Amino acid sequence: MQSENLARRLAELADSKKAEDVVVLDMRGLVAYTDFLAICTARNERQARAIMDEVRVRLKQDSGLLPSGVDGGDEAGWTIADYLDAVLHVFTPEARDRYQLDDLWHEAPRLELDFEAPEAPSAAAGA
Repeated sequence: MQSENLARRLAELADSKKAEDVVVLDMRGLVAYTDFLAICTARNERQARAIMDEVRVRLKQDSGLLPSGVDGGDEAGWTIADYLDAVLHVFTPEARDRYQLDDLWHEAPRLELDFEAPEAPSAAAGA
């Protein structure tokens, strides 16, 4: 999977678990350790675990990908899953405010994300 597609998939999976403020930063040309950072906010630790679980399960099932490393979790307020070409950061609101990765990497271009909205039930389906 190409790095941009992987980053978009990470963001899409986080969004599917109701993550908030999902952004993907293009880090190519800025750092050597990854191409993209996907960053999102979970309302609490429970939701953060659900997001990470969904990402790990779906990427393994769909693409055979496993993270090279996972760190944080529990009461840390943040979790990181390193897929080498793309890294997912899941923060609680307090941790996102504390670490401010969006501000730290303000010069990184942001990918345009267009998550598909769930289809509304048609009027004919209810008739």
